[in-house]
Amino acid sequence: MGGTMRLGSRRTYFEFADCKSAKLYGGVSFVDERHRHRYEVNPNMTSQLEDAGLSFVGKDETGHRMEIVELPDHPYFIGVQFHPEFKSRPGKPSALFLGLIAAACGQLEAVLQHYDHVSLVVPKKIVMSNGQSTIKAHQNGNATKLSNGLVNGVYSNGNGVHF
Repeated sequence: MGGTMRLGSRRTYFEFADCKSAKLYGGVSFVDERHRHRYEVNPNMTSQLEDAGLSFVGKDETGHRMEIVELPDHPYFIGVQFHPEFKSRPGKPSALFLGLIAAACGQLEAVLQHYDHVSLVVPKKIVMSNGQSTIKAHQNGNATKLSNGLVNGVYSNGNGVHF
């Protein structure tokens, strides 16, 4: 039924600081995520896959096991070996899920420029030179009014961050 079970928290090192997944994790050099699988990318095929356009942006501590793959020119193509849902919590979503939602809403570039996942700092408002906000973030919780008084501001009632 496949190879050896890879189970538990494992460290993944980013190969490139400017990839989408590294930016979503707040620019850190590595992340610790939980694994539960028996599969891996065939190391004999990585150069062929890279020649075809895939970019292996995250690797294990040995540098031989591919953990995160991206298509750099795609709006949001990120594949991972680990389970980001295992550490995702209300009020602290997985960086990769946040990126997926932001990309679906057309807000990924704004999030990549202004979001700090490590401390969960979500910008309340990002204003472009034309005076328009480029990001819309909503955080569920107990707040009864807008946090910054604007329609496109951050709402808070303690149940997560929403764009």
